Amino acid sequence: MQYLSTRDKSLRMSAAEAIKMGLSRDGGLFTPVSFPTLGTLELETLCQMSYQQRAAYIMERYLEDFRPEDLALFARRAYGPEKFDHPDAAPLRKVNDRTWCLELWHGPTSAFKDMALQMLPQLLSASLRMTGEEKTACILVATSGDTGKAAMEGFADVDQTKILVFYPEKGVSEIQKLQMVTQEGGNVGVCAVKGNFDDAQNGVKRIFSDEAIREELAQRGYFLSSANSINWGRILPQIVYYVSGYCDLLNAGEIKLGQKVNYCVPTGNFGNILACYYAKRMGVPIGKLICASNRNDVLTEFIRTGVYDRNRPFHTTMSPSMDILISSNLERLLFDLSGRDDELVRGYMEKLAKEGRYEIGREMREQLQELFYGGFCGEEETSASVSMMYQYGYLIDTHTAVAAKVLTDYRKETGDTAPAIFVSTASPYKFCDSVLTAIGEKPVKNSLERIDQLQAASGVPAPGRLAALKEKEVRFGQVVRKEQMEKAVLDFLR
Repeated sequence: MQYLSTRDKSLRMSAAEAIKMGLSRDGGLFTPVSFPTLGTLELETLCQMSYQQRAAYIMERYLEDFRPEDLALFARRAYGPEKFDHPDAAPLRKVNDRTWCLELWHGPTSAFKDMALQMLPQLLSASLRMTGEEKTACILVATSGDTGKAAMEGFADVDQTKILVFYPEKGVSEIQKLQMVTQEGGNVGVCAVKGNFDDAQNGVKRIFSDEAIREELAQRGYFLSSANSINWGRILPQIVYYVSGYCDLLNAGEIKLGQKVNYCVPTGNFGNILACYYAKRMGVPIGKLICASNRNDVLTEFIRTGVYDRNRPFHTTMSPSMDILISSNLERLLFDLSGRDDELVRGYMEKLAKEGRYEIGREMREQLQELFYGGFCGEEETSASVSMMYQYGYLIDTHTAVAAKVLTDYRKETGDTAPAIFVSTASPYKFCDSVLTAIGEKPVKNSLERIDQLQAASGVPAPGRLAALKEKEVRFGQVVRKEQMEKAVLDFLR
Protein backbone atom coordinates (compact mmCIF):
# COMPACT_ATOMS: atom_id res chain seq x y z
CA MET A 1 0.00 0.00 0.00
CA GLN A 2 1.24 3.47 -0.86
CA TYR A 3 0.83 6.74 1.05
CA LEU A 4 0.09 10.20 -0.28
CA SER A 5 0.33 13.72 1.06
CA THR A 6 -2.78 15.58 2.17
CA ARG A 7 -1.48 18.63 0.29
CA ASP A 8 -0.30 16.92 -2.90
CA LYS A 9 -1.90 13.57 -3.64
CA SER A 10 0.32 13.09 -6.70
CA LEU A 11 3.17 12.50 -4.24
CA ARG A 12 3.28 8.79 -3.45
CA MET A 13 5.46 6.98 -0.90
CA SER A 14 5.86 3.44 0.34
CA ALA A 15 4.97 2.80 3.97
CA ALA A 16 8.65 2.63 4.90
CA GLU A 17 9.37 5.95 3.17
CA ALA A 18 6.38 7.66 4.79
CA ILE A 19 7.34 6.47 8.28
CA LYS A 20 10.97 7.46 7.74
CA MET A 21 10.06 10.99 6.62
CA GLY A 22 7.32 11.55 9.21
CA LEU A 23 6.06 14.75 7.57
CA SER A 24 5.79 15.37 3.85
CA ARG A 25 8.16 18.05 2.60
CA ASP A 26 5.19 20.08 1.35
CA GLY A 27 3.94 20.28 4.93
CA GLY A 28 1.21 17.70 4.38
CA LEU A 29 0.54 14.53 6.33
CA PHE A 30 0.87 11.08 4.83
CA THR A 31 -2.32 9.03 4.61
CA PRO A 32 -2.98 5.61 3.02
CA VAL A 33 -4.34 5.52 -0.52
CA SER A 34 -7.16 3.28 0.73
CA PHE A 35 -8.46 1.65 3.91
CA PRO A 36 -8.51 -2.12 4.29
CA THR A 37 -11.78 -3.56 5.55
CA LEU A 38 -12.52 -5.78 8.52
CA GLY A 39 -15.65 -7.84 7.91
CA THR A 40 -17.50 -10.22 10.20
CA LEU A 41 -15.07 -13.09 9.67
CA GLU A 42 -12.05 -10.87 10.35
CA LEU A 43 -13.58 -9.52 13.57
CA GLU A 44 -14.40 -13.05 14.72
CA THR A 45 -10.80 -14.03 14.02
CA LEU A 46 -9.45 -11.02 15.92
CA CYS A 47 -11.59 -11.93 18.92
CA GLN A 48 -9.56 -15.10 19.34
CA MET A 49 -6.24 -13.26 19.37
CA SER A 50 -4.09 -11.63 22.03
CA TYR A 51 -3.49 -7.89 21.86
CA GLN A 52 -0.07 -8.47 20.34
CA GLN A 53 -1.54 -10.68 17.62
CA ARG A 54 -4.30 -8.16 16.88
CA ALA A 55 -1.68 -5.43 16.47
CA ALA A 56 0.35 -7.46 13.98
CA TYR A 57 -2.77 -8.52 12.06
CA ILE A 58 -4.08 -4.96 11.63
CA MET A 59 -0.72 -3.34 10.88
CA GLU A 60 0.03 -5.96 8.24
CA ARG A 61 -2.97 -4.65 6.27
CA TYR A 62 -1.36 -1.20 6.03
CA LEU A 63 2.33 -2.13 5.90
CA GLU A 64 2.46 -4.43 2.92
CA ASP A 65 6.17 -3.83 2.33
CA PHE A 66 7.00 -5.11 5.86
CA ARG A 67 7.43 -8.81 6.54
CA PRO A 68 4.55 -10.28 8.61
CA GLU A 69 6.97 -12.14 10.85
CA ASP A 70 8.76 -8.87 11.63
CA LEU A 71 5.50 -7.14 12.55
CA ALA A 72 4.61 -10.05 14.84
CA LEU A 73 8.01 -9.72 16.54
CA PHE A 74 7.63 -5.96 16.89
CA ALA A 75 4.20 -6.40 18.53
CA ARG A 76 5.53 -8.96 21.02
CA ARG A 77 8.37 -6.62 21.94
CA ALA A 78 6.15 -3.54 22.17
CA TYR A 79 3.28 -4.94 24.23
CA GLY A 80 4.84 -7.77 26.22
CA PRO A 81 4.98 -8.10 30.04
CA GLU A 82 8.40 -6.47 30.26
CA LYS A 83 6.80 -3.25 28.94
CA PHE A 84 3.15 -3.36 30.08
CA ASP A 85 1.87 -4.13 33.57
CA HIS A 86 -1.40 -5.66 32.31
CA PRO A 87 -1.56 -8.78 30.13
CA ASP A 88 -4.19 -7.21 27.86
CA ALA A 89 -2.03 -4.08 27.28
CA ALA A 90 -5.22 -2.02 26.74
CA PRO A 91 -7.82 -3.51 29.12
CA LEU A 92 -11.47 -2.56 29.38
CA ARG A 93 -12.90 -1.67 32.78
CA LYS A 94 -16.64 -1.90 33.24
CA VAL A 95 -18.20 1.21 34.79
CA ASN A 96 -21.87 0.28 34.50
CA ASP A 97 -24.16 -1.83 32.31
CA ARG A 98 -23.68 0.36 29.23
CA THR A 99 -20.38 2.11 29.89
CA TRP A 100 -16.78 0.93 29.83
CA CYS A 101 -13.40 2.62 30.11
CA LEU A 102 -10.53 1.68 27.80
CA GLU A 103 -7.36 2.02 29.88
CA LEU A 104 -4.41 2.95 27.70
CA TRP A 105 -1.84 3.82 30.37
CA HIS A 106 -0.39 0.48 31.43
CA GLY A 107 2.86 0.99 29.52
CA PRO A 108 6.28 2.19 30.70
CA THR A 109 5.41 5.92 30.95
CA SER A 110 1.84 5.51 32.26
CA ALA A 111 0.27 7.32 29.29
CA PHE A 112 -1.57 6.27 26.15
CA LYS A 113 1.32 7.46 23.99
CA ASP A 114 3.11 4.21 24.91
CA MET A 115 0.59 2.31 22.78
CA ALA A 116 2.17 3.86 19.67
CA LEU A 117 5.62 4.87 20.85
CA GLN A 118 6.69 1.40 21.88
CA MET A 119 5.97 0.39 18.28
CA LEU A 120 7.19 3.40 16.27
CA PRO A 121 10.93 3.02 17.00
CA GLN A 122 10.80 -0.53 15.66
CA LEU A 123 8.88 0.55 12.57
CA LEU A 124 11.31 3.42 11.97
CA SER A 125 14.41 1.25 12.42
CA ALA A 126 13.00 -1.26 9.95
CA SER A 127 12.13 1.56 7.54
CA LEU A 128 15.70 2.85 7.64
CA ARG A 129 16.98 -0.60 6.72
CA MET A 130 14.38 -1.13 4.01
CA THR A 131 15.11 2.19 2.31
CA GLY A 132 18.86 1.85 2.56
CA GLU A 133 19.15 5.01 4.63
CA GLU A 134 22.69 5.63 5.93
CA LYS A 135 22.11 8.95 7.71
CA THR A 136 21.05 9.15 11.35
CA ALA A 137 17.42 10.05 11.96
CA CYS A 138 16.93 13.06 14.21
CA ILE A 139 13.51 12.71 15.78
CA LEU A 140 12.01 16.09 16.66
CA VAL A 141 9.10 16.06 19.08
CA ALA A 142 6.78 18.77 20.36
CA THR A 143 4.93 17.56 23.43
CA SER A 144 2.06 18.79 25.56
CA GLY A 145 3.18 16.40 28.28
CA ASP A 146 3.04 12.70 27.49
CA THR A 147 4.44 12.26 23.97
CA GLY A 148 7.89 13.53 24.93
CA LYS A 149 8.57 11.00 27.66
CA ALA A 150 6.97 8.14 25.73
CA ALA A 151 9.02 8.97 22.62
CA MET A 152 12.28 9.18 24.55
CA GLU A 153 11.50 5.95 26.36
CA GLY A 154 10.91 4.23 23.03
CA PHE A 155 13.89 5.71 21.18
CA ALA A 156 16.47 5.76 23.99
CA ASP A 157 19.74 4.29 22.66
CA VAL A 158 18.07 3.00 19.48
CA ASP A 159 20.73 2.71 16.78
CA GLN A 160 20.84 5.33 14.01
CA THR A 161 18.56 7.72 15.89
CA LYS A 162 18.77 10.83 18.06
CA ILE A 163 15.73 12.44 19.65
CA LEU A 164 15.13 16.02 20.83
CA VAL A 165 11.95 16.91 22.71
CA PHE A 166 10.49 20.41 23.09
CA TYR A 167 7.87 21.06 25.77
CA PRO A 168 6.09 24.25 26.94
CA GLU A 169 7.97 25.49 29.99
CA LYS A 170 4.88 25.95 32.16
CA GLY A 171 2.46 23.74 30.25
CA VAL A 172 3.07 20.27 31.70
CA SER A 173 2.54 18.72 35.12
CA GLU A 174 5.46 18.40 37.54
CA ILE A 175 5.46 14.62 37.15
CA GLN A 176 5.45 14.90 33.35
CA LYS A 177 8.38 17.32 33.52
CA LEU A 178 10.34 15.08 35.88
CA GLN A 179 9.76 12.10 33.62
CA MET A 180 11.33 14.01 30.73
CA VAL A 181 14.25 15.80 32.39
CA THR A 182 15.45 12.60 34.08
CA GLN A 183 15.31 10.48 30.91
CA GLU A 184 18.30 8.20 30.44
CA GLY A 185 19.95 7.47 27.10
CA GLY A 186 22.95 8.75 25.18
CA ASN A 187 20.91 9.90 22.18
CA VAL A 188 18.20 11.97 23.91
CA GLY A 189 17.75 15.68 24.54
CA VAL A 190 15.07 17.80 26.21
CA CYS A 191 14.42 21.52 25.88
CA ALA A 192 11.70 23.72 27.42
CA VAL A 193 10.13 26.44 25.27
CA LYS A 194 8.90 29.76 26.62
CA GLY A 195 5.32 29.60 25.35
CA ASN A 196 2.58 27.04 24.95
CA PHE A 197 2.34 23.74 23.09
CA ASP A 198 1.25 25.40 19.85
CA ASP A 199 4.45 27.47 19.94
CA ALA A 200 6.51 24.29 20.31
CA GLN A 201 4.55 22.43 17.63
CA ASN A 202 4.74 25.32 15.17
CA GLY A 203 8.47 25.55 15.77
CA VAL A 204 8.98 21.89 14.95
CA LYS A 205 6.89 22.24 11.77
CA ARG A 206 8.89 25.32 10.82
CA ILE A 207 12.15 23.42 11.21
CA PHE A 208 10.85 20.55 9.08
CA SER A 209 10.01 22.91 6.23
CA ASP A 210 13.32 24.85 6.43
CA GLU A 211 15.37 23.71 3.45
CA ALA A 212 18.54 25.40 4.72
CA ILE A 213 18.41 23.48 8.01
CA ARG A 214 17.73 20.21 6.21
CA GLU A 215 20.74 20.77 3.95
CA GLU A 216 22.97 21.67 6.89
CA LEU A 217 21.92 18.56 8.78
CA ALA A 218 22.39 16.38 5.72
CA GLN A 219 26.00 17.57 5.51
CA ARG A 220 26.40 16.52 9.14
CA GLY A 221 24.92 13.08 8.40
CA TYR A 222 21.40 13.62 9.76
CA PHE A 223 17.86 13.84 8.42
CA LEU A 224 14.73 14.94 10.25
CA SER A 225 11.86 12.68 11.23
CA SER A 226 8.98 12.89 13.69
CA ALA A 227 7.53 10.92 16.57
CA ASN A 228 4.49 13.17 16.89
CA SER A 229 1.17 11.90 15.60
CA ILE A 230 1.85 13.64 12.31
CA ASN A 231 3.89 10.47 11.58
CA TRP A 232 1.77 7.66 10.16
CA GLY A 233 3.79 5.24 12.31
CA ARG A 234 2.15 6.87 15.34
CA ILE A 235 -1.44 6.77 14.09
CA LEU A 236 -1.44 3.18 12.87
CA PRO A 237 -0.77 1.46 16.23
CA GLN A 238 -3.53 3.57 17.75
CA ILE A 239 -6.13 2.08 15.40
CA VAL A 240 -5.45 -1.28 17.03
CA TYR A 241 -6.83 -0.52 20.46
CA TYR A 242 -10.16 0.69 19.11
CA VAL A 243 -10.58 -2.56 17.22
CA SER A 244 -9.38 -4.48 20.26
CA GLY A 245 -11.82 -2.73 22.60
CA TYR A 246 -14.72 -3.76 20.39
CA CYS A 247 -13.45 -7.36 20.32
CA ASP A 248 -13.12 -7.43 24.09
CA LEU A 249 -16.76 -6.34 24.49
CA LEU A 250 -17.76 -9.16 22.17
CA ASN A 251 -15.68 -11.68 24.09
CA ALA A 252 -17.24 -10.54 27.38
CA GLY A 253 -20.72 -11.11 25.94
CA GLU A 254 -21.63 -7.45 26.49
CA ILE A 255 -22.61 -6.84 22.85
CA LYS A 256 -23.49 -8.86 19.77
CA LEU A 257 -21.41 -8.84 16.62
CA GLY A 258 -22.52 -5.92 14.45
CA GLN A 259 -23.95 -3.92 17.35
CA LYS A 260 -22.63 -0.37 17.32
CA VAL A 261 -20.56 1.06 20.15
CA ASN A 262 -19.87 4.76 20.71
CA TYR A 263 -16.39 5.95 21.65
CA CYS A 264 -15.66 9.11 23.65
CA VAL A 265 -12.06 10.32 23.32
CA PRO A 266 -10.30 13.16 25.20
CA THR A 267 -8.78 15.12 22.36
CA GLY A 268 -6.09 17.72 21.76
CA ASN A 269 -4.07 17.18 18.59
CA PHE A 270 -6.88 15.01 17.11
CA GLY A 271 -4.64 11.99 16.51
CA ASN A 272 -6.28 9.70 19.05
CA ILE A 273 -9.85 10.21 17.85
CA LEU A 274 -8.66 10.14 14.22
CA ALA A 275 -7.42 6.59 14.83
CA CYS A 276 -10.91 5.73 16.08
CA TYR A 277 -12.38 7.22 12.90
CA TYR A 278 -10.01 5.07 10.83
CA ALA A 279 -11.14 1.96 12.75
CA LYS A 280 -14.71 2.90 11.84
CA ARG A 281 -13.63 3.38 8.20
CA MET A 282 -12.27 -0.16 8.27
CA GLY A 283 -15.72 -1.49 9.11
CA VAL A 284 -15.62 -1.84 12.89
CA PRO A 285 -19.21 -1.19 14.11
CA ILE A 286 -18.47 2.12 15.81
CA GLY A 287 -21.34 4.57 16.21
CA LYS A 288 -20.79 8.15 17.28
CA LEU A 289 -17.27 9.53 17.65
CA ILE A 290 -17.51 11.80 20.70
CA CYS A 291 -14.75 14.40 20.74
CA ALA A 292 -14.07 15.62 24.30
CA SER A 293 -12.16 18.89 24.83
CA ASN A 294 -11.24 20.94 27.87
CA ARG A 295 -11.55 24.75 28.10
CA ASN A 296 -9.53 25.01 24.89
CA ASP A 297 -12.67 24.15 22.96
CA VAL A 298 -11.59 24.92 19.39
CA LEU A 299 -12.58 21.42 18.24
CA THR A 300 -16.00 21.61 19.89
CA GLU A 301 -16.77 24.80 18.02
CA PHE A 302 -15.47 23.35 14.76
CA ILE A 303 -17.66 20.27 14.97
CA ARG A 304 -20.72 22.32 15.87
CA THR A 305 -20.26 25.16 13.36
CA GLY A 306 -17.74 24.09 10.71
CA VAL A 307 -15.52 27.05 11.65
CA TYR A 308 -12.00 26.36 12.89
CA ASP A 309 -10.74 29.47 14.69
CA ARG A 310 -7.61 29.45 16.82
CA ASN A 311 -7.93 33.19 17.46
CA ARG A 312 -9.03 32.78 21.05
CA PRO A 313 -7.52 32.83 24.55
CA PHE A 314 -5.22 29.94 25.37
CA HIS A 315 -6.01 28.29 28.70
CA THR A 316 -3.55 26.37 30.85
CA THR A 317 -5.65 23.68 32.50
CA MET A 318 -5.47 20.69 34.81
CA SER A 319 -5.62 18.50 31.67
CA PRO A 320 -2.50 19.95 30.00
CA SER A 321 -2.06 17.32 27.29
CA MET A 322 -5.19 18.78 25.71
CA ASP A 323 -4.09 22.42 25.93
CA ILE A 324 -3.86 22.81 22.16
CA LEU A 325 -5.42 25.26 19.70
CA ILE A 326 -3.95 23.87 16.46
CA SER A 327 -5.03 20.25 16.07
CA SER A 328 -2.66 19.00 13.40
CA ASN A 329 -4.31 15.68 12.65
CA LEU A 330 -7.56 17.35 11.73
CA GLU A 331 -5.93 17.87 8.35
CA ARG A 332 -6.12 14.13 7.68
CA LEU A 333 -9.84 14.10 8.43
CA LEU A 334 -10.45 17.09 6.16
CA PHE A 335 -8.60 15.29 3.38
CA ASP A 336 -10.87 12.28 3.76
CA LEU A 337 -14.16 14.19 4.11
CA SER A 338 -13.36 16.36 1.08
CA GLY A 339 -13.01 13.33 -1.17
CA ARG A 340 -9.23 13.72 -1.02
CA ASP A 341 -9.25 17.21 -2.45
CA ASP A 342 -5.62 18.19 -1.76
CA GLU A 343 -6.06 21.67 -3.23
CA LEU A 344 -8.97 22.41 -0.88
CA VAL A 345 -7.06 21.10 2.15
CA ARG A 346 -3.97 23.07 1.21
CA GLY A 347 -6.12 26.19 1.04
CA TYR A 348 -7.57 25.55 4.50
CA MET A 349 -4.09 25.11 5.97
CA GLU A 350 -2.84 28.29 4.29
CA LYS A 351 -5.77 30.23 5.75
CA LEU A 352 -5.09 28.76 9.17
CA ALA A 353 -1.45 29.83 8.96
CA LYS A 354 -2.20 33.34 7.69
CA GLU A 355 -5.53 34.22 9.32
CA GLY A 356 -5.84 31.70 12.13
CA ARG A 357 -9.17 30.37 10.88
CA TYR A 358 -11.02 28.65 8.06
CA GLU A 359 -14.57 27.48 7.40
CA ILE A 360 -15.58 24.28 5.64
CA GLY A 361 -18.52 24.02 3.25
CA ARG A 362 -22.02 22.82 4.11
CA GLU A 363 -21.62 19.31 2.68
CA MET A 364 -18.43 18.65 4.64
CA ARG A 365 -19.96 20.13 7.78
CA GLU A 366 -22.94 17.79 7.52
CA GLN A 367 -20.61 14.80 7.09
CA LEU A 368 -18.60 15.93 10.10
CA GLN A 369 -21.66 16.28 12.31
CA GLU A 370 -23.04 12.94 11.20
CA LEU A 371 -19.83 11.26 12.37
CA PHE A 372 -18.79 13.35 15.37
CA TYR A 373 -20.21 15.02 18.45
CA GLY A 374 -18.16 17.77 20.07
CA GLY A 375 -18.29 18.70 23.74
CA PHE A 376 -16.02 20.34 26.27
CA CYS A 377 -15.49 20.40 30.00
CA GLY A 378 -14.41 23.31 32.21
CA GLU A 379 -12.06 23.14 35.18
CA GLU A 380 -14.70 22.83 37.89
CA GLU A 381 -16.53 20.18 35.88
CA THR A 382 -13.30 18.25 35.36
CA SER A 383 -12.58 18.20 39.08
CA ALA A 384 -16.18 17.19 39.82
CA SER A 385 -15.91 14.36 37.29
CA VAL A 386 -12.79 13.00 39.02
CA SER A 387 -14.64 13.20 42.35
CA MET A 388 -17.77 11.49 41.03
CA MET A 389 -15.85 8.59 39.51
CA TYR A 390 -13.85 8.22 42.73
CA GLN A 391 -17.07 7.93 44.70
CA TYR A 392 -17.97 5.05 42.36
CA GLY A 393 -14.67 3.40 43.28
CA TYR A 394 -12.69 4.39 40.20
CA LEU A 395 -9.65 6.69 40.42
CA ILE A 396 -9.08 8.49 37.11
CA ASP A 397 -6.91 11.32 35.84
CA THR A 398 -8.09 14.71 34.66
CA HIS A 399 -8.05 13.92 30.91
CA THR A 400 -10.14 10.80 31.46
CA ALA A 401 -12.47 12.89 33.59
CA VAL A 402 -13.09 15.22 30.65
CA ALA A 403 -14.12 12.24 28.52
CA ALA A 404 -16.40 10.84 31.23
CA LYS A 405 -18.16 14.18 31.63
CA VAL A 406 -18.60 14.82 27.91
CA LEU A 407 -20.00 11.31 27.41
CA THR A 408 -22.58 12.06 30.10
CA ASP A 409 -23.42 15.35 28.41
CA TYR A 410 -23.78 13.64 25.04
CA ARG A 411 -26.23 11.10 26.41
CA LYS A 412 -28.31 13.76 28.12
CA GLU A 413 -28.42 15.93 25.02
CA THR A 414 -29.16 13.22 22.46
CA GLY A 415 -30.88 10.45 24.42
CA ASP A 416 -28.47 7.95 22.80
CA THR A 417 -28.31 4.91 25.10
CA ALA A 418 -25.99 2.80 22.94
CA PRO A 419 -23.09 1.01 24.66
CA ALA A 420 -20.18 3.40 24.99
CA ILE A 421 -16.49 3.31 25.78
CA PHE A 422 -14.67 6.35 27.08
CA VAL A 423 -10.93 6.42 26.75
CA SER A 424 -8.51 6.76 29.67
CA THR A 425 -5.27 8.30 28.46
CA ALA A 426 -3.10 8.58 31.58
CA SER A 427 -2.59 7.26 35.07
CA PRO A 428 -4.04 9.52 37.77
CA TYR A 429 -0.56 9.53 39.32
CA LYS A 430 0.72 11.77 36.53
CA PHE A 431 -1.55 14.55 37.81
CA CYS A 432 -1.45 14.03 41.57
CA ASP A 433 -2.04 17.67 42.49
CA SER A 434 -5.33 17.99 40.62
CA VAL A 435 -6.54 14.49 41.49
CA LEU A 436 -5.78 14.88 45.21
CA THR A 437 -7.66 18.19 45.30
CA ALA A 438 -10.63 16.65 43.47
CA ILE A 439 -10.97 13.80 45.95
CA GLY A 440 -10.85 16.16 48.93
CA GLU A 441 -7.19 16.02 49.92
CA LYS A 442 -4.78 18.94 50.33
CA PRO A 443 -1.68 18.17 48.23
CA VAL A 444 1.68 18.36 49.97
CA LYS A 445 4.23 20.76 48.49
CA ASN A 446 6.69 18.21 47.10
CA SER A 447 5.40 16.81 43.80
CA LEU A 448 7.06 13.42 44.28
CA GLU A 449 5.68 13.06 47.78
CA ARG A 450 2.21 13.56 46.32
CA ILE A 451 2.53 10.13 44.71
CA ASP A 452 2.77 8.55 48.17
CA GLN A 453 0.00 10.82 49.42
CA LEU A 454 -2.40 9.79 46.64
CA GLN A 455 -1.55 6.14 47.13
CA ALA A 456 -2.25 6.38 50.86
CA ALA A 457 -5.49 8.30 50.36
CA SER A 458 -6.92 6.14 47.57
CA GLY A 459 -5.49 2.70 48.24
CA VAL A 460 -4.72 2.43 44.52
CA PRO A 461 -1.11 1.35 43.89
CA ALA A 462 1.07 3.84 42.00
CA PRO A 463 2.82 2.66 38.82
CA GLY A 464 6.30 1.50 39.80
CA ARG A 465 8.15 3.69 37.30
CA LEU A 466 6.45 6.85 38.58
CA ALA A 467 7.19 5.97 42.19
CA ALA A 468 10.85 5.46 41.22
CA LEU A 469 11.21 9.04 39.90
CA LYS A 470 12.46 10.22 43.30
CA GLU A 471 15.64 8.22 42.69
CA LYS A 472 16.33 9.75 39.26
CA GLU A 473 18.90 12.43 38.48
CA VAL A 474 17.82 15.56 36.59
CA ARG A 475 19.83 15.67 33.34
CA PHE A 476 18.27 18.50 31.33
CA GLY A 477 17.44 22.11 32.13
CA GLN A 478 17.70 24.09 28.87
CA VAL A 479 15.01 26.71 28.21
CA VAL A 480 14.72 28.62 24.91
CA ARG A 481 12.43 31.13 23.25
CA LYS A 482 10.41 29.79 20.34
CA GLU A 483 12.62 31.74 17.93
CA GLN A 484 15.66 29.82 19.24
CA MET A 485 14.40 26.32 18.49
CA GLU A 486 16.32 26.05 15.21
CA LYS A 487 19.57 26.86 17.02
CA ALA A 488 18.75 24.31 19.71
CA VAL A 489 18.43 21.60 17.05
CA LEU A 490 21.70 22.56 15.36
CA ASP A 491 23.50 22.65 18.72
CA PHE A 492 22.06 19.23 19.68
CA LEU A 493 23.37 17.72 16.44
CA ARG A 494 26.90 19.11 16.50
